[in-house]
Amino acid sequence: MTVFFIGAGPGDPELLTKKAERVIGECPVCLYAGSLVPEEVVACAPEGAKVMDTAPMTLDDTHAEILAAHKRGENVARVHSGDPSLYGAIAEQIRRLRADGIDYEVIPGVPAYAAMAAAMKQELTIPEIAQSIVLTRMSMQSTSMPEGETLENFGRTGATLAIHLAVRNMREIERILTPHYGADCPVVVGYRVGWPDQILIRGTLSDIRKKVRAEKITRTALIMVGPALREGQDFKDSALYDPAIPHVLRPVTGVNLVEDINT
Repeated sequence: MTVFFIGAGPGDPELLTKKAERVIGECPVCLYAGSLVPEEVVACAPEGAKVMDTAPMTLDDTHAEILAAHKRGENVARVHSGDPSLYGAIAEQIRRLRADGIDYEVIPGVPAYAAMAAAMKQELTIPEIAQSIVLTRMSMQSTSMPEGETLENFGRTGATLAIHLAVRNMREIERILTPHYGADCPVVVGYRVGWPDQILIRGTLSDIRKKVRAEKITRTALIMVGPALREGQDFKDSALYDPAIPHVLRPVTGVNLVEDINT
């Protein structure tokens, strides 16, 4: 048997990949993170499948279900939100699978930051303004951040920041990032992106905390910070489609490249 770690995307069942939908539809056992994955995503499980919400379960509980399925020779769909490579807690599960000699595969999903950018109808990398995206989070009681991976250090880069699991730390985000980005730097907070009750809150480092508090959002949110998020700003076109800059698939019009090389 095989355990399939499946990225369910941000919540919209239509953002499930074809491969993910097919595999879920073929697995007799489906374990899904119900706190972040809607039931509609796993509705494609086959009739009679054992479908379990793992939100109230421990790592020991979920692994016990996998071991039982292994004894029966049944494949398992282990469905996580977003893309399982980002804060999916699959590493600890994989370690146990390897120890028990159980095969596994990983099927990627739409990550939250990509779904949020789509909802915002914006590009996150703007020429000469921001060309990097930092996916990070803040320290919590359960898991601390490695030394050096601090919001202070990332803020010095000026890159677009996608901050996970931090909506309760808005005051600290404002304090740390304002010296690097400025009080008027755009901030967007996405609540339950991809779900029917999705909310996008736009503001700046100086006022976003009050706006989030007014909406009473305390969980399931992604925070994006950076100058690339500013709507309607002027910027230089990229070189990708510039007619004056040739590349292998688009020579400059009217220029004989062979003749130029020979001369």
